[in-house]
Amino acid sequence: MTAMAIRLSIIIPAHNEGTRLEQGLSRLEPILDALGRDEVEVIVVDDGSSDDTGLRASKLLAPLPHSLVIKMEQNGGKGAALKLGASVALGREVIIIDADTAINPSQMPALLEALSGHDMAVGSRAINGVIRYDSVLRTVAGSQFNRLVRHWTKTTIRDTQCGFKAFRLPIIRLFAIFGQVEGFAFDAEWLYLANRLGLTIATAQVTWDDVAGSSVSLGRDAWSMLKEIRNIPQTSYRTVVVRVPRGAVDRDVVATACKQSRIQGVVLAHQGDLDIVVLPRDGAPGALSIAKVCGGEMGLMSIDELRGCQFEAL
Repeated sequence: MTAMAIRLSIIIPAHNEGTRLEQGLSRLEPILDALGRDEVEVIVVDDGSSDDTGLRASKLLAPLPHSLVIKMEQNGGKGAALKLGASVALGREVIIIDADTAINPSQMPALLEALSGHDMAVGSRAINGVIRYDSVLRTVAGSQFNRLVRHWTKTTIRDTQCGFKAFRLPIIRLFAIFGQVEGFAFDAEWLYLANRLGLTIATAQVTWDDVAGSSVSLGRDAWSMLKEIRNIPQTSYRTVVVRVPRGAVDRDVVATACKQSRIQGVVLAHQGDLDIVVLPRDGAPGALSIAKVCGGEMGLMSIDELRGCQFEAL
């Protein structure tokens, strides 16, 4: 299957979701025809589950035209799972959604409509600025948490932790390349990176069901997430790049070099009279090959230096 044949990738991170996965995916099935079933791939990333999540996912996705189940050997975190999924996704557009599908997938067309003309679109569960949970305590705690996230990341998005988002493929790949938060706080980091890159973000109002059995603990996980988020502004975001004259990038050469070096999820940035091949931080071996063949210069680049560029996936 070629990248041109896939229009939309749906990435679902799953950790010990064996008992809930069937119900969640059953809510996805009815909307696939409206999305163009033959042009959609569904990717489930099994984040080091200790149950039968991977096996169940493989069985449930088998009837679909295009699907992939990736098994992580260890539990890396939700952010790590999504970054892995983003690195192999083929769709021009990418949606991420939680395995419990608390936000009904029937709202995907509206999310994609919001994405049109933007770099990313985020679902918002907020009504009059407040996300209402099943208890007053969770509602108040969630409101304060989002306020702190907005303060530290400088985002204006009200619902920073909604697990229902859409991206152009090169954008989510950039987040996978630069992102360093691998747990639940990845959402906040991605919004922070979007701000640093000068990306456009749309919001889509969504309805949701407060599904029981959430893997996020209000106490333990919230404090851990806040510690990670507080450190985001002090993080140095740099990665390996190859700068080449505009139009000199040979895509076949890049593909071969990446395959030989086992590198996935590469992005091409257009900046003035330069094309910049943006690789993962561990992509130096592939970068050397690309620089040699394309007559480019290998180096490091900060995320701020890519602000305002036009991006495409390679």
